[in-house]
Amino acid sequence: MSIQESYNEWADQYDSNQNKTRDLEAIALRESLKEISFESCLEIGCGTGKNTEWLQQNSTALKAVDFSEGMLKRAREKITASHVQFVQADITKPWDFAIPPHYDLITFSLVLEHIENLDFIFQQSAAVLKKGACMYIGELHPYKQYAGSKARFETSDGTHELRCYTHHISDFLKSSRNHGLELMEIKEFIDEETGTPRILVMVFENHSAANDNGDFYRKKLS
Repeated sequence: MSIQESYNEWADQYDSNQNKTRDLEAIALRESLKEISFESCLEIGCGTGKNTEWLQQNSTALKAVDFSEGMLKRAREKITASHVQFVQADITKPWDFAIPPHYDLITFSLVLEHIENLDFIFQQSAAVLKKGACMYIGELHPYKQYAGSKARFETSDGTHELRCYTHHISDFLKSSRNHGLELMEIKEFIDEETGTPRILVMVFENHSAANDNGDFYRKKLS
């Protein structure tokens, strides 16, 4: 089952099932971004809208993107604000969906474990962020991945595990340096029951010249 098919099937139970990772990442995003001002936001991996609800209260223009139409259907049922636009897109391909550029904030929530090529994602992000704008990443902590933890849900045939890639913290930092994104904050959110890290948060600031002119921007997306 592909990632897209998996999330389409998961959509009907995603909000109702117990999911410590989902719930803690929602807390992590709100805590990490509460002091950051933004008007235009690009949310990558909006899912059923768990973070969209908070982001739309703090922005004037929000583009919420997901690969799964099933997840987007749930999000659209909950969120009808006129300044929120939902888009189905594959972020492993050039980000035509992000036009026009110049976002104040990009967020990634539990997405990048499903992406093999981090460098492409950081390149596209730098191309659509304003200079000095922020990128938030909230992911399953590598500690959990090293122990074999993956995104999974129950089906009538048993537990279904999604295809995931383990990214070390150094992988994120290397890609950020390659594309002019400076790490501003890194934080671990701890599972209260086990006392071990569950969510890794990184906030980057865009220092690249990707949006100094439109020609460069278009080149980066091509």
